[in-house]
Amino acid sequence: MHAALDNALAELPLVAILRGVTPQAVLPVADALLAEGFRLIEVPLNSPDPWASLERLAAHCPEGVLAGAGTVLTADDARRLAVTGCRLLVTPNTDAEVIAAARAEGLATLIGCMTPTEALAATTSGADALKLFPAASLGPGYLRDLRAVLPPALPVLAVGGIDAGNLGDFHAAGARGFGLGSNLYKPGRPPEEVRARARDLVAAWRALPPG
Repeated sequence: MHAALDNALAELPLVAILRGVTPQAVLPVADALLAEGFRLIEVPLNSPDPWASLERLAAHCPEGVLAGAGTVLTADDARRLAVTGCRLLVTPNTDAEVIAAARAEGLATLIGCMTPTEALAATTSGADALKLFPAASLGPGYLRDLRAVLPPALPVLAVGGIDAGNLGDFHAAGARGFGLGSNLYKPGRPPEEVRARARDLVAAWRALPPG
């Protein structure tokens, strides 16, 4: 597994998904998240001018923080991501070519999957961690069944509809971490509100039993 991703997950396994963030807003929002302990920040590539946001994050974030791109769909975008200095690549799907390009660039990979076929294909292709999406629609029971056929040490993060109210159920079903989207950030949401939401989500995570 990618050492930087492993360390970030061990410290706080919550990924902030900043879909729709602009280059002007990304650093104040990032600072709000960092102040509450977040170490994983994702800017989806369908956000406005995402490459500018990623370059700013790469130059701004301290050591130990993994910033990167989400909704990465092509190997070319994986290679372009590496040029920005960001080190985290997140996909909504399982694509062996994207995983191979990311691995060649030394990027940490969080690969989207839903079915056992996709999850095992991502694993075989060398994914560092899996992103079960859409988690809330599938439910904790689905994750528990999927987890049973995956390598025990492979991290699976639940993404999609995750909030403080369902963290515990997914954690009990085998989620090692979570991706947090609109429950944490929406375009135009002030950094102070993002920080308050981040604080609540971190508290919910810290309150979970170990395991």
